[in-house]
Amino acid sequence: MLYFLFKEKTLKYRGIIVEEGLNNNRILNNVTVLKMHITGHEQKSERWHLFEVEIEEEFIENVAKEIVGNWYAHFWHGTDVIAVFSNKLIKFNYLDKNTWKEVMEYGRKLDIPEEQLDFPIFGI
Repeated sequence: MLYFLFKEKTLKYRGIIVEEGLNNNRILNNVTVLKMHITGHEQKSERWHLFEVEIEEEFIENVAKEIVGNWYAHFWHGTDVIAVFSNKLIKFNYLDKNTWKEVMEYGRKLDIPEEQLDFPIFGI
């Protein structure tokens, strides 16, 4: 009888990471970068570098270790979203606004502007 060992397929998420919100941007070496966008602010110091990435689910906690201050990253698989703050991961369903309560309250507690708590799942 033959036995085959299969590596369990890991769930992959897409996500958006803002480089300015990272303690160490080398974490980007551990994800697959799909797209990159630099915001068009006139002052270079006000520009953000956004990376749309693909990441394995079990690596998401490692990103949290590199998030600083009141920044966050977020990742999605279908409509399941994980918001990643420096000390907290919050899961919710993008289409069910009733599941957003915890993530919105936490974001407000960190003084993140309301318009930045939108968690887009369609990429950059």
